[in-house]
Amino acid sequence: MKSSLFTFTLIILFCSVSFSQKKDKVPSNTSEQLNSTTFSGMKFRNVGPAFTSGRVADIAVNSKNPFEYYIAVASGGVWKTKNNGNTYEPIFDNENSYSIGCIAISPTNENLIWIGSGENNNQRSVAYGDGVYKSEDGGKTFKNMGLKTSEHIGKIIFIQKTKK
Repeated sequence: MKSSLFTFTLIILFCSVSFSQKKDKVPSNTSEQLNSTTFSGMKFRNVGPAFTSGRVADIAVNSKNPFEYYIAVASGGVWKTKNNGNTYEPIFDNENSYSIGCIAISPTNENLIWIGSGENNNQRSVAYGDGVYKSEDGGKTFKNMGLKTSEHIGKIIFIQKTKK
């Protein structure tokens, strides 16, 4: 008796659930599924280079303004944000190297930015760089300072002189 009552209850639950579901018309072809309103809320935007990218090689944060920082991308140049990462601006696109190994901000001058080009990571998609770059205007312009044949620069260190 218990098993037949249980079975009857399951059948009633199944029927009530299946008949209470509203059946939507499923489009028969792709053109009915995708139209201009499907993607109206989305806008295309450039999110980086077409090369192999995505690996963050280094980050440099402005010590006087933590909402401003720089991202050095292994195969994607240098990106700057002034609003804590809400938006990024590419600042190294006009230079000869897209592969970046490191970035550093001077501890005494937040507008003095140094970049070491050439990712310093041994793997199959590593590109080489063409030296060390310097910006004295917070990344608006850069000048190659040398080491053009070094290919891979992985660290820039500021040494502070002490008075004797």
